Amino acid sequence: MSIKVLADVTSPREAGLIILGSTLTVDDVALRIVEVEAYGGEKVGPWPDPAAHSYRGQTPRNRVMFGRAGLLYVYRSYGMHFCMNISYGPTGVAGGVLLRAAEVVAGDDVVKERRSRARHKYDWARGPGNLGSSVGISLADNGLDVFDPTSRVRLQLGEAEIWSEGPRVGVSTAADIPWRLWIPDSSAVSAYRRSPRAPADS
Repeated sequence: MSIKVLADVTSPREAGLIILGSTLTVDDVALRIVEVEAYGGEKVGPWPDPAAHSYRGQTPRNRVMFGRAGLLYVYRSYGMHFCMNISYGPTGVAGGVLLRAAEVVAGDDVVKERRSRARHKYDWARGPGNLGSSVGISLADNGLDVFDPTSRVRLQLGEAEIWSEGPRVGVSTAADIPWRLWIPDSSAVSAYRRSPRAPADS
Protein backbone atom coordinates (compact mmCIF):
# COMPACT_ATOMS: atom_id res chain seq x y z
CA MET A 1 0.00 0.00 0.00
CA SER A 2 2.83 2.44 0.83
CA ILE A 3 4.40 1.91 -2.57
CA LYS A 4 1.06 2.49 -4.30
CA VAL A 5 0.53 5.75 -2.42
CA LEU A 6 3.87 7.08 -3.64
CA ALA A 7 3.44 5.65 -7.13
CA ASP A 8 0.09 7.37 -7.67
CA VAL A 9 1.08 10.94 -6.77
CA THR A 10 0.06 13.74 -9.08
CA SER A 11 2.86 16.18 -8.22
CA PRO A 12 6.29 16.35 -6.53
CA ARG A 13 4.73 18.44 -3.75
CA GLU A 14 2.26 15.66 -2.99
CA ALA A 15 5.13 13.16 -2.76
CA GLY A 16 6.93 15.45 -0.33
CA LEU A 17 3.87 15.78 1.88
CA ILE A 18 3.46 12.00 1.98
CA ILE A 19 7.02 11.54 3.26
CA LEU A 20 7.07 14.52 5.66
CA GLY A 21 6.39 13.25 9.20
CA SER A 22 7.32 9.65 8.34
CA THR A 23 9.75 7.53 10.33
CA LEU A 24 13.04 6.42 8.79
CA THR A 25 14.78 3.44 10.39
CA VAL A 26 18.35 2.44 9.54
CA ASP A 27 19.55 -0.53 11.56
CA ASP A 28 19.03 0.53 15.20
CA VAL A 29 18.53 4.24 14.52
CA ALA A 30 15.08 5.75 13.95
CA LEU A 31 14.29 9.30 12.94
CA ARG A 32 11.18 11.40 12.29
CA ILE A 33 11.46 13.27 9.00
CA VAL A 34 10.80 16.97 9.64
CA GLU A 35 12.02 18.56 6.40
CA VAL A 36 12.04 17.43 2.78
CA GLU A 37 12.58 18.86 -0.69
CA ALA A 38 10.71 17.47 -3.65
CA TYR A 39 12.33 17.22 -7.08
CA GLY A 40 10.66 16.50 -10.38
CA GLY A 41 12.19 14.78 -13.37
CA GLU A 42 13.41 15.06 -16.90
CA LYS A 43 12.40 17.85 -19.23
CA VAL A 44 10.18 15.56 -21.33
CA GLY A 45 8.36 14.11 -18.30
CA PRO A 46 5.24 15.22 -16.41
CA TRP A 47 7.24 17.20 -13.80
CA PRO A 48 10.15 18.87 -15.66
CA ASP A 49 12.57 20.23 -13.07
CA PRO A 50 15.90 21.76 -14.14
CA ALA A 51 17.16 21.47 -10.54
CA ALA A 52 16.72 17.66 -10.52
CA HIS A 53 19.56 15.23 -11.19
CA SER A 54 17.29 13.50 -13.68
CA TYR A 55 16.44 16.55 -15.79
CA ARG A 56 18.74 15.65 -18.70
CA GLY A 57 17.69 12.02 -18.74
CA GLN A 58 18.72 8.72 -17.22
CA THR A 59 22.36 7.98 -16.36
CA PRO A 60 24.05 5.28 -14.28
CA ARG A 61 24.16 7.75 -11.38
CA ASN A 62 20.48 8.73 -11.34
CA ARG A 63 18.84 5.53 -12.64
CA VAL A 64 17.20 4.84 -9.26
CA MET A 65 15.11 7.99 -9.70
CA PHE A 66 13.56 6.36 -12.78
CA GLY A 67 12.73 3.15 -10.92
CA ARG A 68 9.55 2.27 -9.09
CA ALA A 69 8.38 4.24 -6.08
CA GLY A 70 10.00 3.62 -2.72
CA LEU A 71 13.63 3.18 -3.73
CA LEU A 72 16.49 4.89 -1.92
CA TYR A 73 18.56 7.18 -4.15
CA VAL A 74 21.90 7.99 -2.50
CA TYR A 75 24.37 10.48 -3.92
CA ARG A 76 27.58 12.09 -2.71
CA SER A 77 27.49 15.83 -2.12
CA TYR A 78 30.59 18.03 -2.21
CA GLY A 79 32.72 14.91 -2.34
CA MET A 80 32.15 13.95 1.30
CA HIS A 81 28.48 13.86 2.37
CA PHE A 82 25.91 11.24 1.43
CA CYS A 83 22.36 12.45 0.85
CA MET A 84 19.18 10.37 0.63
CA ASN A 85 16.13 10.62 -1.64
CA ILE A 86 13.04 8.46 -1.92
CA SER A 87 11.78 7.78 -5.45
CA TYR A 88 8.12 8.30 -6.30
CA GLY A 89 5.80 8.12 -9.29
CA PRO A 90 5.30 5.32 -11.83
CA THR A 91 8.22 3.22 -13.05
CA GLY A 92 10.10 5.04 -15.80
CA VAL A 93 9.09 8.52 -14.62
CA ALA A 94 11.81 10.21 -12.59
CA GLY A 95 11.13 11.84 -9.24
CA GLY A 96 12.78 12.03 -5.85
CA VAL A 97 12.15 13.51 -2.42
CA LEU A 98 15.31 14.65 -0.67
CA LEU A 99 15.36 13.98 3.09
CA ARG A 100 16.66 17.29 4.44
CA ALA A 101 16.32 17.00 8.22
CA ALA A 102 15.06 14.69 10.95
CA GLU A 103 14.68 14.27 14.69
CA VAL A 104 16.37 11.22 16.21
CA VAL A 105 13.81 9.16 18.14
CA ALA A 106 15.84 5.98 18.76
CA GLY A 107 19.52 5.06 18.73
CA ASP A 108 20.79 8.19 20.48
CA ASP A 109 24.06 6.60 21.60
CA VAL A 110 24.93 5.50 18.06
CA VAL A 111 24.11 8.87 16.51
CA LYS A 112 25.88 10.83 19.25
CA GLU A 113 29.09 8.95 18.48
CA ARG A 114 28.75 9.53 14.74
CA ARG A 115 27.91 13.21 15.18
CA SER A 116 30.17 13.96 18.15
CA ARG A 117 30.97 17.49 16.93
CA ALA A 118 27.32 18.56 16.93
CA ARG A 119 26.49 20.94 19.79
CA HIS A 120 22.85 19.91 20.26
CA LYS A 121 20.73 16.83 19.66
CA TYR A 122 18.58 18.76 17.19
CA ASP A 123 21.72 19.30 15.09
CA TRP A 124 22.43 15.57 14.73
CA ALA A 125 20.35 15.16 11.58
CA ARG A 126 19.86 18.80 10.62
CA GLY A 127 20.65 19.13 6.93
CA PRO A 128 20.80 16.32 4.34
CA GLY A 129 24.51 15.55 4.76
CA ASN A 130 24.24 15.42 8.55
CA LEU A 131 21.17 13.22 8.25
CA GLY A 132 23.12 10.78 6.09
CA SER A 133 26.01 10.79 8.57
CA SER A 134 23.71 10.22 11.54
CA VAL A 135 22.49 6.91 10.11
CA GLY A 136 25.77 5.81 8.50
CA ILE A 137 24.43 5.78 4.96
CA SER A 138 26.72 5.06 1.98
CA LEU A 139 26.58 4.51 -1.77
CA ALA A 140 26.23 0.78 -1.02
CA ASP A 141 22.66 1.56 0.12
CA ASN A 142 21.68 3.08 -3.22
CA GLY A 143 18.65 1.32 -4.70
CA LEU A 144 17.37 -0.27 -1.47
CA ASP A 145 13.61 -0.76 -1.19
CA VAL A 146 12.56 1.28 1.84
CA PHE A 147 9.25 -0.58 2.12
CA ASP A 148 10.88 -4.03 2.27
CA PRO A 149 10.71 -5.15 5.93
CA THR A 150 14.07 -6.92 5.53
CA SER A 151 15.83 -3.81 4.18
CA ARG A 152 18.51 -2.06 6.23
CA VAL A 153 16.77 1.24 5.44
CA ARG A 154 13.01 1.30 6.05
CA LEU A 155 10.36 4.00 5.83
CA GLN A 156 7.12 3.96 7.80
CA LEU A 157 4.77 6.55 6.37
CA GLY A 158 3.38 9.00 8.88
CA GLU A 159 1.67 12.35 8.63
CA ALA A 160 2.56 15.92 9.42
CA GLU A 161 -0.50 17.61 10.93
CA ILE A 162 0.91 21.06 10.20
CA TRP A 163 3.57 22.09 7.73
CA SER A 164 5.10 25.06 5.98
CA GLU A 165 6.37 25.30 2.44
CA GLY A 166 8.76 27.51 0.57
CA PRO A 167 11.59 27.65 -1.99
CA ARG A 168 14.27 24.98 -2.10
CA VAL A 169 17.70 25.43 -0.54
CA GLY A 170 20.84 26.12 -2.54
CA VAL A 171 19.60 25.36 -6.05
CA SER A 172 20.63 27.78 -8.78
CA THR A 173 17.77 27.00 -11.17
CA ALA A 174 14.03 26.81 -10.45
CA ALA A 175 14.97 28.30 -7.09
CA ASP A 176 11.56 29.72 -6.25
CA ILE A 177 9.45 26.60 -6.71
CA PRO A 178 7.94 26.02 -3.23
CA TRP A 179 8.74 22.31 -2.96
CA ARG A 180 10.61 22.53 0.33
CA LEU A 181 8.27 21.32 3.08
CA TRP A 182 8.93 21.32 6.80
CA ILE A 183 7.33 20.92 10.21
CA PRO A 184 7.55 24.44 11.65
CA ASP A 185 7.75 23.59 15.36
CA SER A 186 10.83 21.36 14.97
CA SER A 187 14.24 22.70 16.01
CA ALA A 188 15.87 20.21 13.64
CA VAL A 189 14.66 22.03 10.51
CA SER A 190 17.61 23.51 8.62
CA ALA A 191 18.05 27.19 7.81
CA TYR A 192 16.99 28.48 4.41
CA ARG A 193 19.90 29.58 2.24
CA ARG A 194 19.29 30.80 -1.27
CA SER A 195 21.98 30.04 -3.80
CA PRO A 196 23.94 33.17 -4.75
CA ARG A 197 23.84 31.83 -8.32
CA ALA A 198 20.04 31.84 -8.44
CA PRO A 199 18.63 34.70 -10.51
CA ALA A 200 16.29 37.06 -8.73
CA ASP A 201 13.38 36.19 -11.00
CA SER A 202 13.85 32.38 -11.12
